[in-house]
Amino acid sequence: MLSQKTRYALKALLELAALPAAATLPSAAIAARRAIPVKFLEAILAEMKHDGLVRGQRGRSGGYRLARRAEEISFGSVIRLMEGPLGLLPCVSVTQYDRCADCAAAQSCELQEIFRVQRDSTATILDGWSLADARSRPGRAKSRASASTLARRRSPISARRSSIKVSAPKKGTPKAG
Repeated sequence: MLSQKTRYALKALLELAALPAAATLPSAAIAARRAIPVKFLEAILAEMKHDGLVRGQRGRSGGYRLARRAEEISFGSVIRLMEGPLGLLPCVSVTQYDRCADCAAAQSCELQEIFRVQRDSTATILDGWSLADARSRPGRAKSRASASTLARRRSPISARRSSIKVSAPKKGTPKAG
């Protein structure tokens, strides 16, 4: 689940992505437009400025703007910045790999395969959606990932699903749930 901080960061970036080139917007205006507490937003913007996502301009006509084009800022990069790795286990993270403390043999871990597939699928989706994609189609951001890439990344799950047999409950057997 995304933290409130990450959601606010994405909303602020989307607001900045809507600006004309070289235009700036004060943090108070972003906060008002997106219903974000100003002090919290200022801390988030400072962090994003430090990490090169936004630029700040001081002064009377100051404010914030994107440091790169909206097409170059993916949801994945923002989420990694705010939340950390996309993988649910440290041993499947590409950006911050770490061996699990309770794992006796990483090569034979039963959890790695499915959580690596989860990480890859999540990365494909989030890295394939840019701020520009979200602005151009509100509610229906398009993925830039190719169909073959998506199919290849889904294949381990699809193969497992097709090998699982599900039987219907016998008559008189109470349904679970």
